[in-house]
Amino acid sequence: MAETTPDLLPLETVLHIRDTCLCLAAQRAARRLARRFDTVLRPFGLTNGQFSLMVALNQPEPPPMGRLAPFLAMDPSTLTAAVKPLARRGLLVVEPDPQDRRSRRLRITPDGVALMRQAAEVWRVAHAEIDAALPPEVPDALRIGLGQVAALPVSAA
Repeated sequence: MAETTPDLLPLETVLHIRDTCLCLAAQRAARRLARRFDTVLRPFGLTNGQFSLMVALNQPEPPPMGRLAPFLAMDPSTLTAAVKPLARRGLLVVEPDPQDRRSRRLRITPDGVALMRQAAEVWRVAHAEIDAALPPEVPDALRIGLGQVAALPVSAA
């Protein structure tokens, strides 16, 4: 028995969503940027997400995981999973929080800093290429606009 095609949305609706949906546009751009940065960071054994995590650890006082997860827009379990391969490589260590032994802090190691010094230079070149490929006013406008979107409440309800 052949399946029948359900009553589809009108083509005008599909085209309107395709052309105006901020979520779709952001996802498409994010995937493209992620692939580009994954490619340039591959020689360092890092993904773009791991690179961002390591950059966030580059501070004198190791941040608590509970504060780092929202900063990186991750849930705590995703952050825990992201930390494990970096810890196995000796690029960061997970240590108890001295003020709250139930909490954990992440500290970048000297090997992690050395790797990030190299990776940051490659990132800088790749980022400059992207900025240069766009009209001059676009990169800063995108950063400002995306920051404003990121600050919106999760639910409009």
